[in-house]
Parts: sequence; structure tokens; C-alpha cells
Amino acid sequence: MKAEVQIGNKKYKVDFSKGIDISIPLNFNGEQPNTYGVGRASSQPYQDGQFIGDTRKGGPCNFETYSFTPHCNGTHTECIGHITNERIDILSSLNEEMIPSILISVAPENTTENYTPKLNTEDLVITKHKLENKLKGINPEFLKGLILRTLPNSENKKSKDYMRDPSEFFSIDAMEYIVSLGVEHLLVDTPSVDRLLDDGHLSSHNIFWETKEKEFNTNTKHKTITEMIFASESVKDGSYLLNLQIPAFVSDAAPSRPILYKINDL
Repeated sequence: MKAEVQIGNKKYKVDFSKGIDISIPLNFNGEQPNTYGVGRASSQPYQDGQFIGDTRKGGPCNFETYSFTPHCNGTHTECIGHITNERIDILSSLNEEMIPSILISVAPENTTENYTPKLNTEDLVITKHKLENKLKGINPEFLKGLILRTLPNSENKKSKDYMRDPSEFFSIDAMEYIVSLGVEHLLVDTPSVDRLLDDGHLSSHNIFWETKEKEFNTNTKHKTITEMIFASESVKDGSYLLNLQIPAFVSDAAPSRPILYKINDL
């Protein structure tokens, strides 16, 4: 299904039959990424007396109960309610269906850029320096969404235990730069935009949503962060339309399925 879209003053063509899924499928009871050591996502047949929801065990149908923690068990999208006292939900925050976005690949590095708490010598960081090099000259109309792939881009991101193998995160300088560009939807292939063990500061989260001491900012309610994506090498850096799909969860975060559509000039 091909269509013509207008972004700013320019027209583009897009083929909506060729979406690119950059989520990590949540394989209940199978391989999956994990962080903070939470329980793995799992499923069990529902059982009540003589009834069992498993056709392999004599049940009339498959009828399962699922258990998972969206923030820790795979691709998920979160809203400002993740860090504020006010219980804002992702369903009311995400109100866009097609988001002009840029995908870039960045190699994290050791840096002297700022972070709270103080950086450790072994920390690998997504820096402002690297982002500036990648985003120089980019059409700002496509920076509503920023999709960031870290290098090297190993398939083990789909099943990594991030408490055993710590992940990269954003420096304060990098996140302030992202905010200055007007990015409203940030997607990353790490489990968090902050260091996992950061003494509760959540520095990059707070900068992105422009919050202070867990105080709700109504001007940034619509902004989202999506973590634990996976963009394979076949997905090239460049401009896309992003369809950020979530279930109708009234919660600060929900499992998500970001779909990219390549666009071309008319």
C-alpha cells in the first residue's frame, strides 16, 4: 500500500506494506533480555479445578496467564509517569500515530562529559560529541523521533542479562543536546537511558522530560522513551516514518512494537 505524505513543505512517498519491526519479540519462557534481575517473562496455562487451559493436556483450548515486567523484560515505551509522583499513563501520553524520525548508529565511548553520579572509568557513554557528528545537517522536521543504535550491534541484545553485562547510557551533555533539538520520542537499544545503578538520580530521564524532584511537567507529557529495541544491520541509518504501537495499558510503561517505514523524496 503506497501513499504520499507531506512533512513540512515537502512531499514524500512511503510504502506502508513494507514496515520494519525494530522490537524484540517477547518470547515467554524462552530467550529474552533482562535487567535489574527481575523475574523472567513467563506464561502458564490457567487451571481451575478440572479445567486446564492447554490443549496438549486435554483442555478444550489454550488459555494462558502471562507474567512480565514491561520495564525489564523487553521492548517497552514509557512516559513521564515513570519518574513523577503523578500517575501519568502511556495511553494518554502517546497521541501520535506517524512520527517523522531519524535512525543513527553511534559507538559509545569513555568520556569526560558530565553525568550524575560521577562516571566510572569503565563506563561507556553515548556522548554529545558523537551525536553532533551524526546529526549535523539533518532536516529538523525529521527529528521528532530519534532512534539510536549502539555499536557494535550484536544479536545478543535480544537475550542479554544487563546486570551481568552493563549497558551504555547517555551523558548529561548528550541528553541536553537531544532536548535542544526538539526530539519528542527517543528510542534506544539499551535497557535505560541512564546507568542502571545510578543511586536513583535518573539524570537523563529527568533532563528528557524536564522534570525536577519528581515534579510533573505538563509541557512534556506527550514525550516518550522506548528502550530495548533492536535494529538489525539491514536497517540503514536515515529518515523514516515511525509507528509506535502500544497496547491500551493504563500504566507508566507498556510493551511496544516500533515499526519503521522508509520514505523517499517525490
